[in-house]
Amino acid sequence: MKPTPANLPPVLKRLGELIGPDLERTNAIILEQLNSQVELIPKLGAHIIESGGKRLRPVLTLLSAKLFGYTGRDDALLAAVVEFIHTATLLHDDVVDRSDTRRGRATANSVWGSKAPILVGDYLFSRSFQILVAHADLNVLRIIADACAVISEGEVMQLVATNDLTTTEEHYLEVVRRKTATLFTAAAQIGAVLNHRSRAEESALAEYGTLLGIAYQVVDDALDYSASNEALGKNVGDDFQEGKITLPVIHAYRHGTPEERAFWSDCLEKREFPEGALQRAIQLVRERGSLDYTLARAKTFADEAKAQLAILPDTPEREAMAMLADFSVARSY
Repeated sequence: MKPTPANLPPVLKRLGELIGPDLERTNAIILEQLNSQVELIPKLGAHIIESGGKRLRPVLTLLSAKLFGYTGRDDALLAAVVEFIHTATLLHDDVVDRSDTRRGRATANSVWGSKAPILVGDYLFSRSFQILVAHADLNVLRIIADACAVISEGEVMQLVATNDLTTTEEHYLEVVRRKTATLFTAAAQIGAVLNHRSRAEESALAEYGTLLGIAYQVVDDALDYSASNEALGKNVGDDFQEGKITLPVIHAYRHGTPEERAFWSDCLEKREFPEGALQRAIQLVRERGSLDYTLARAKTFADEAKAQLAILPDTPEREAMAMLADFSVARSY
Protein backbone atom coordinates (compact mmCIF):
# COMPACT_ATOMS: atom_id res chain seq x y z
CA MET A 1 0.00 0.00 0.00
CA LYS A 2 1.34 3.41 -0.96
CA PRO A 3 1.49 6.04 1.79
CA THR A 4 -1.40 8.37 2.57
CA PRO A 5 -1.28 11.31 4.97
CA ALA A 6 -2.51 8.94 7.68
CA ASN A 7 0.22 6.33 7.23
CA LEU A 8 3.25 8.34 6.11
CA PRO A 9 6.56 6.79 7.23
CA PRO A 10 8.32 8.83 9.96
CA VAL A 11 11.06 9.95 7.55
CA LEU A 12 8.56 11.49 5.13
CA LYS A 13 6.79 13.28 7.97
CA ARG A 14 10.17 14.59 9.17
CA LEU A 15 11.07 15.79 5.69
CA GLY A 16 7.79 17.67 5.53
CA GLU A 17 8.68 19.43 8.78
CA LEU A 18 12.21 20.31 7.69
CA ILE A 19 11.88 21.23 4.03
CA GLY A 20 8.16 21.20 3.22
CA PRO A 21 8.03 24.88 2.12
CA ASP A 22 11.31 24.48 0.18
CA LEU A 23 9.92 21.48 -1.65
CA GLU A 24 6.74 23.39 -2.48
CA ARG A 25 8.93 26.16 -3.89
CA THR A 26 10.82 23.57 -5.93
CA ASN A 27 7.59 22.16 -7.33
CA ALA A 28 6.45 25.67 -8.29
CA ILE A 29 9.74 26.28 -10.10
CA ILE A 30 9.41 22.96 -11.93
CA LEU A 31 6.00 23.90 -13.29
CA GLU A 32 7.15 27.42 -14.12
CA GLN A 33 10.25 26.24 -15.97
CA LEU A 34 8.26 23.65 -17.91
CA ASN A 35 6.59 26.52 -19.72
CA SER A 36 6.96 26.33 -23.50
CA GLN A 37 5.04 27.62 -26.49
CA VAL A 38 5.11 24.06 -27.83
CA GLU A 39 2.00 22.69 -26.13
CA LEU A 40 3.07 19.07 -25.91
CA ILE A 41 6.21 19.86 -23.88
CA PRO A 42 4.55 21.12 -20.67
CA LYS A 43 1.70 18.65 -21.10
CA LEU A 44 3.94 15.60 -21.38
CA GLY A 45 6.48 16.84 -18.84
CA ALA A 46 3.77 17.51 -16.27
CA HIS A 47 2.33 14.04 -16.87
CA ILE A 48 5.36 12.38 -15.28
CA ILE A 49 6.45 15.13 -12.89
CA GLU A 50 3.00 15.28 -11.29
CA SER A 51 2.67 11.51 -11.04
CA GLY A 52 3.50 11.31 -7.34
CA GLY A 53 7.20 10.43 -7.18
CA LYS A 54 9.03 10.72 -3.89
CA ARG A 55 11.27 13.58 -5.15
CA LEU A 56 14.24 11.99 -3.38
CA ARG A 57 16.87 13.67 -5.51
CA PRO A 58 15.61 17.25 -5.06
CA VAL A 59 15.03 16.41 -1.39
CA LEU A 60 18.73 15.58 -1.10
CA THR A 61 19.69 18.91 -2.63
CA LEU A 62 17.43 20.82 -0.25
CA LEU A 63 18.56 18.84 2.80
CA SER A 64 22.26 19.12 2.01
CA ALA A 65 21.95 22.88 1.51
CA LYS A 66 19.98 23.40 4.71
CA LEU A 67 22.36 21.12 6.61
CA PHE A 68 24.89 23.96 6.50
CA GLY A 69 22.38 26.74 7.16
CA TYR A 70 21.88 27.92 3.59
CA THR A 71 19.52 30.91 3.44
CA GLY A 72 19.55 31.75 -0.28
CA ARG A 73 17.04 30.67 -2.91
CA ASP A 74 19.19 28.82 -5.43
CA ASP A 75 18.72 25.52 -3.56
CA ALA A 76 15.13 25.17 -4.82
CA LEU A 77 16.15 26.14 -8.34
CA LEU A 78 18.92 23.55 -8.42
CA ALA A 79 16.63 20.96 -6.87
CA ALA A 80 14.25 21.60 -9.78
CA VAL A 81 17.11 21.09 -12.24
CA VAL A 82 17.92 17.77 -10.58
CA GLU A 83 14.29 16.68 -10.94
CA PHE A 84 14.25 17.77 -14.60
CA ILE A 85 17.24 15.57 -15.32
CA HIS A 86 15.69 12.66 -13.44
CA THR A 87 12.44 13.11 -15.37
CA ALA A 88 14.31 13.17 -18.68
CA THR A 89 16.01 9.87 -17.85
CA LEU A 90 12.65 8.33 -16.90
CA LEU A 91 11.12 9.38 -20.21
CA HIS A 92 13.99 7.78 -22.09
CA ASP A 93 14.02 4.68 -19.85
CA ASP A 94 10.34 3.98 -20.40
CA VAL A 95 10.78 4.13 -24.16
CA VAL A 96 13.80 1.81 -24.09
CA ASP A 97 12.04 -0.61 -21.72
CA ARG A 98 8.66 -0.28 -23.46
CA SER A 99 7.08 0.21 -20.04
CA ASP A 100 3.32 0.70 -19.81
CA THR A 101 3.05 2.02 -16.27
CA ARG A 102 5.13 4.02 -13.82
CA ARG A 103 4.05 5.08 -10.32
CA GLY A 104 0.68 3.49 -11.04
CA ARG A 105 -0.02 5.65 -14.10
CA ALA A 106 0.32 5.11 -17.81
CA THR A 107 3.80 6.02 -19.04
CA ALA A 108 4.20 8.89 -21.47
CA ASN A 109 5.18 6.51 -24.27
CA SER A 110 2.05 4.43 -23.76
CA VAL A 111 -0.04 7.62 -24.15
CA TRP A 112 1.87 9.55 -26.81
CA GLY A 113 4.04 6.88 -28.46
CA SER A 114 7.83 6.63 -28.33
CA LYS A 115 8.93 9.67 -30.30
CA ALA A 116 7.43 12.47 -28.21
CA PRO A 117 8.87 11.30 -24.84
CA ILE A 118 12.37 11.07 -26.30
CA LEU A 119 12.16 14.58 -27.72
CA VAL A 120 10.64 16.04 -24.55
CA GLY A 121 13.33 14.29 -22.51
CA ASP A 122 15.91 15.99 -24.70
CA TYR A 123 14.15 19.30 -24.09
CA LEU A 124 14.33 18.78 -20.32
CA PHE A 125 18.07 18.11 -20.51
CA SER A 126 18.53 21.26 -22.57
CA ARG A 127 16.30 23.34 -20.30
CA SER A 128 18.30 22.17 -17.30
CA PHE A 129 21.53 23.50 -18.74
CA GLN A 130 19.89 26.79 -19.74
CA ILE A 131 18.91 27.26 -16.10
CA LEU A 132 22.36 26.27 -14.85
CA VAL A 133 24.17 28.64 -17.19
CA ALA A 134 21.91 31.50 -16.14
CA HIS A 135 21.94 30.95 -12.39
CA ALA A 136 24.60 28.52 -11.14
CA ASP A 137 28.34 28.68 -10.66
CA LEU A 138 30.78 26.64 -12.70
CA ASN A 139 31.29 24.03 -9.97
CA VAL A 140 27.59 23.16 -9.93
CA LEU A 141 27.49 23.18 -13.73
CA ARG A 142 30.44 20.77 -13.80
CA ILE A 143 28.82 18.43 -11.27
CA ILE A 144 25.58 18.22 -13.26
CA ALA A 145 27.31 17.93 -16.64
CA ASP A 146 29.56 15.13 -15.39
CA ALA A 147 26.55 13.36 -13.87
CA CYS A 148 24.64 13.44 -17.16
CA ALA A 149 27.57 11.88 -19.02
CA VAL A 150 27.98 9.12 -16.44
CA ILE A 151 24.24 8.38 -16.39
CA SER A 152 24.29 7.94 -20.16
CA GLU A 153 27.20 5.54 -19.85
CA GLY A 154 25.22 3.55 -17.29
CA GLU A 155 22.22 3.38 -19.62
CA VAL A 156 24.39 1.93 -22.38
CA MET A 157 26.07 -0.52 -19.99
CA GLN A 158 22.68 -1.78 -18.84
CA LEU A 159 21.50 -2.15 -22.41
CA VAL A 160 24.56 -4.22 -23.32
CA ALA A 161 24.09 -6.46 -20.25
CA THR A 162 20.41 -7.13 -20.98
CA ASN A 163 19.69 -10.87 -21.46
CA ASP A 164 23.31 -11.72 -20.54
CA LEU A 165 23.48 -14.18 -17.64
CA THR A 166 27.26 -13.95 -17.53
CA THR A 167 26.80 -10.52 -15.95
CA THR A 168 28.63 -10.42 -12.63
CA GLU A 169 27.54 -8.74 -9.43
CA GLU A 170 30.42 -6.31 -9.81
CA HIS A 171 29.26 -5.28 -13.29
CA TYR A 172 25.67 -4.96 -12.09
CA LEU A 173 26.71 -2.67 -9.23
CA GLU A 174 28.76 -0.54 -11.59
CA VAL A 175 25.72 -0.10 -13.80
CA VAL A 176 23.65 0.86 -10.75
CA ARG A 177 26.31 3.31 -9.59
CA ARG A 178 26.41 5.03 -12.96
CA LYS A 179 22.78 4.83 -14.06
CA THR A 180 20.98 5.52 -10.77
CA ALA A 181 23.34 6.56 -8.00
CA THR A 182 25.15 9.27 -9.95
CA LEU A 183 22.25 11.73 -9.76
CA PHE A 184 21.90 11.02 -6.02
CA THR A 185 25.61 11.86 -5.76
CA ALA A 186 25.23 15.17 -7.57
CA ALA A 187 22.05 16.11 -5.69
CA ALA A 188 23.71 15.66 -2.29
CA GLN A 189 26.99 17.27 -3.33
CA ILE A 190 25.38 20.48 -4.55
CA GLY A 191 24.42 21.54 -1.03
CA ALA A 192 28.05 21.59 0.08
CA VAL A 193 29.07 23.56 -3.00
CA LEU A 194 26.35 26.17 -2.44
CA ASN A 195 27.68 26.69 1.08
CA HIS A 196 31.37 26.72 0.06
CA ARG A 197 32.17 23.89 2.46
CA SER A 198 35.43 21.97 2.73
CA ARG A 199 36.47 19.37 0.19
CA ALA A 200 36.13 16.68 2.90
CA GLU A 201 32.53 17.63 3.61
CA GLU A 202 31.69 17.82 -0.09
CA SER A 203 33.24 14.38 -0.65
CA ALA A 204 31.36 12.91 2.31
CA LEU A 205 28.03 14.18 0.97
CA ALA A 206 28.84 12.93 -2.53
CA GLU A 207 29.73 9.47 -1.23
CA TYR A 208 26.61 9.43 0.96
CA GLY A 209 24.54 10.15 -2.15
CA THR A 210 26.27 7.42 -4.13
CA LEU A 211 25.76 4.77 -1.47
CA LEU A 212 22.17 5.83 -0.83
CA GLY A 213 21.42 5.64 -4.55
CA ILE A 214 22.91 2.17 -4.83
CA ALA A 215 20.95 0.93 -1.81
CA TYR A 216 17.75 2.41 -3.21
CA GLN A 217 18.13 0.79 -6.64
CA VAL A 218 19.15 -2.60 -5.23
CA VAL A 219 15.95 -2.60 -3.15
CA ASP A 220 13.96 -1.58 -6.23
CA ASP A 221 15.34 -4.62 -8.04
CA ALA A 222 14.34 -6.86 -5.14
CA LEU A 223 10.82 -5.40 -5.08
CA ASP A 224 10.35 -6.43 -8.70
CA TYR A 225 10.24 -10.01 -7.42
CA SER A 226 8.41 -9.41 -4.16
CA ALA A 227 6.06 -6.40 -4.12
CA SER A 228 2.52 -6.03 -5.37
CA ASN A 229 1.64 -4.04 -8.50
CA GLU A 230 -0.27 -1.53 -6.37
CA ALA A 231 2.60 -0.99 -3.95
CA LEU A 232 5.34 -0.89 -6.56
CA GLY A 233 3.57 1.47 -8.93
CA LYS A 234 4.46 -0.66 -11.95
CA ASN A 235 3.92 -4.25 -13.00
CA VAL A 236 5.78 -6.70 -10.79
CA GLY A 237 8.06 -8.75 -12.98
CA ASP A 238 8.74 -5.99 -15.52
CA ASP A 239 12.50 -6.44 -15.07
CA PHE A 240 12.10 -10.18 -15.65
CA GLN A 241 9.99 -9.70 -18.78
CA GLU A 242 12.47 -7.15 -20.13
CA GLY A 243 15.43 -9.47 -19.59
CA LYS A 244 17.19 -7.24 -17.05
CA ILE A 245 19.93 -9.03 -15.15
CA THR A 246 19.52 -7.70 -11.62
CA LEU A 247 21.04 -8.86 -8.36
CA PRO A 248 18.26 -11.32 -7.37
CA VAL A 249 18.68 -13.03 -10.75
CA ILE A 250 22.48 -13.04 -10.61
CA HIS A 251 22.41 -14.67 -7.17
CA ALA A 252 19.66 -17.19 -8.03
CA TYR A 253 21.38 -18.19 -11.26
CA ARG A 254 24.78 -18.58 -9.60
CA HIS A 255 23.35 -20.78 -6.85
CA GLY A 256 20.81 -22.65 -8.96
CA THR A 257 20.75 -26.26 -10.12
CA PRO A 258 21.44 -27.06 -13.78
CA GLU A 259 17.70 -27.30 -14.34
CA GLU A 260 17.15 -23.90 -12.72
CA ARG A 261 19.92 -22.33 -14.77
CA ALA A 262 18.32 -23.70 -17.91
CA PHE A 263 15.06 -22.04 -16.87
CA TRP A 264 16.77 -18.66 -16.43
CA SER A 265 18.56 -19.08 -19.75
CA ASP A 266 15.36 -19.96 -21.61
CA CYS A 267 13.55 -16.93 -20.19
CA LEU A 268 16.20 -14.24 -20.09
CA GLU A 269 18.56 -15.17 -22.91
CA LYS A 270 16.34 -17.02 -25.37
CA ARG A 271 13.25 -14.89 -24.50
CA GLU A 272 11.10 -18.00 -24.18
CA PHE A 273 8.56 -17.64 -21.36
CA PRO A 274 6.59 -20.79 -20.55
CA GLU A 275 3.26 -20.47 -18.78
CA GLY A 276 3.80 -19.44 -15.17
CA ALA A 277 7.38 -18.28 -15.83
CA LEU A 278 7.16 -15.21 -13.59
CA GLN A 279 5.74 -17.20 -10.69
CA ARG A 280 8.55 -19.73 -11.13
CA ALA A 281 11.16 -16.96 -11.16
CA ILE A 282 9.73 -15.45 -7.97
CA GLN A 283 9.75 -18.90 -6.36
CA LEU A 284 13.41 -19.47 -7.30
CA VAL A 285 14.70 -16.14 -5.98
CA ARG A 286 12.97 -16.95 -2.70
CA GLU A 287 14.13 -20.56 -2.46
CA ARG A 288 17.75 -19.65 -3.24
CA GLY A 289 17.78 -16.89 -0.63
CA SER A 290 18.35 -14.35 -3.37
CA LEU A 291 15.90 -11.79 -2.01
CA ASP A 292 17.44 -12.00 1.44
CA TYR A 293 20.90 -11.68 -0.07
CA THR A 294 19.87 -8.68 -2.17
CA LEU A 295 18.28 -6.87 0.76
CA ALA A 296 21.31 -7.60 2.95
CA ARG A 297 23.57 -6.06 0.31
CA ALA A 298 21.30 -3.02 0.17
CA LYS A 299 21.46 -2.65 3.95
CA THR A 300 25.25 -2.72 3.79
CA PHE A 301 25.25 0.16 1.33
CA ALA A 302 22.73 2.09 3.44
CA ASP A 303 24.84 1.61 6.58
CA GLU A 304 27.92 2.79 4.70
CA ALA A 305 25.96 5.83 3.53
CA LYS A 306 25.08 6.73 7.13
CA ALA A 307 28.72 6.38 8.14
CA GLN A 308 29.64 9.14 5.68
CA LEU A 309 27.54 11.60 7.69
CA ALA A 310 29.81 11.45 10.75
CA ILE A 311 31.97 14.43 9.77
CA LEU A 312 28.98 16.66 8.95
CA PRO A 313 27.27 19.08 11.36
CA ASP A 314 24.99 17.35 13.87
CA THR A 315 21.70 18.89 12.73
CA PRO A 316 18.11 17.73 12.17
CA GLU A 317 18.92 17.57 8.45
CA ARG A 318 21.74 15.12 9.06
CA GLU A 319 19.38 13.01 11.15
CA ALA A 320 16.87 13.06 8.29
CA MET A 321 19.58 11.89 5.88
CA ALA A 322 20.29 8.93 8.15
CA MET A 323 16.56 8.19 8.26
CA LEU A 324 16.46 8.29 4.45
CA ALA A 325 19.17 5.64 4.30
CA ASP A 326 17.17 3.38 6.63
CA PHE A 327 13.98 4.06 4.65
CA SER A 328 15.71 3.09 1.39
CA VAL A 329 15.97 -0.52 2.55
CA ALA A 330 12.86 -0.78 4.77
CA ARG A 331 10.34 0.48 2.21
CA SER A 332 7.83 -1.66 0.34
CA TYR A 333 7.28 0.69 -2.60
